[in-house]
Amino acid sequence: MTDAETTDAGISGRTALPVAEAATLARRIAENVERVIVGQRDAIEHILIAILSRGHLLLDDVPGVGKTMLARATARSLDCSFKRVQFTPDLLPSDVTGVNVFNQKTREFEFQPGPVFANVVLGDEINRAPPKTQSALLEAMEETQVTVDGETRPLPDPFTVIATQNDIETGRTYELPMAEIDRFMKKLHLGYPDEASETEMLGRVVGNHPIESLEPVAAVEDLRKAQRTVAAVEVSQPVRSYVTRLAGYTRDHAELGVSPRGSIALLRASQARAVLDEREYVIPDDVQAEATTVLSHRVLAGGAGAGRTVVEDALDSVPVE
Repeated sequence: MTDAETTDAGISGRTALPVAEAATLARRIAENVERVIVGQRDAIEHILIAILSRGHLLLDDVPGVGKTMLARATARSLDCSFKRVQFTPDLLPSDVTGVNVFNQKTREFEFQPGPVFANVVLGDEINRAPPKTQSALLEAMEETQVTVDGETRPLPDPFTVIATQNDIETGRTYELPMAEIDRFMKKLHLGYPDEASETEMLGRVVGNHPIESLEPVAAVEDLRKAQRTVAAVEVSQPVRSYVTRLAGYTRDHAELGVSPRGSIALLRASQARAVLDEREYVIPDDVQAEATTVLSHRVLAGGAGAGRTVVEDALDSVPVE
């Protein structure tokens, strides 16, 4: 892949960006988001990796640390459609996917698309809605389509869900089903900013908030081309085997280990990490850099944080061959 005419395998006739240009695009987006979000460069890169590898992201942390603002800033940096869904206990599945409405003039039913029909969908406080409503996203996240009243409709390309949740108010929230959690490529915890970052952030929000003046720095077609670049990154057999053995370790040392979907997610995230480092091939370091955020939330092994411990043990124990 040495020029702009490089094509992604399996997508005949559709061009991809050279790796260096895709990496530059990602840096440009990250720097734009940093105009709003201070001290979270790693989290911003994780979001970009999820988007570039056609995955979805779950931001899980206490209220007020910037989860929603980070998602909004990322979406505004991309010149693509953006919709926000505020999840509440009374939200219905049709409020997410859309509904057929009878038109009195034409005497026919017309489909009114829901907010899921966008390139970037922000599901804010997703765990405040009951499981039935959460399940409205399952088909969309896995198959990039929505079925309403027996008719299937494709979603826009690209399509990414960025969801936020907090586990503080457990009496007023619903636990996400494992089938939905497994569809998120990554799960991130932002944490509190350090003193310097928080002080700088306070200076930026005096007067008008910087999110209001944030302009897109990447066209949607450039994003599509960068996604094809990521999909074409070479993954050798030894690296694929390494991913498989990491997943196998979690299955042997946890109540519920990493699914094959999780292994695929790790491979794709590693491809995106390679592009950010301007490489056309994946190395074990890419896999190790992505494993914790991609695999931990898929592992059930007892108490809080146990999944992460199992994944870290896997990285320490499984040899690179």
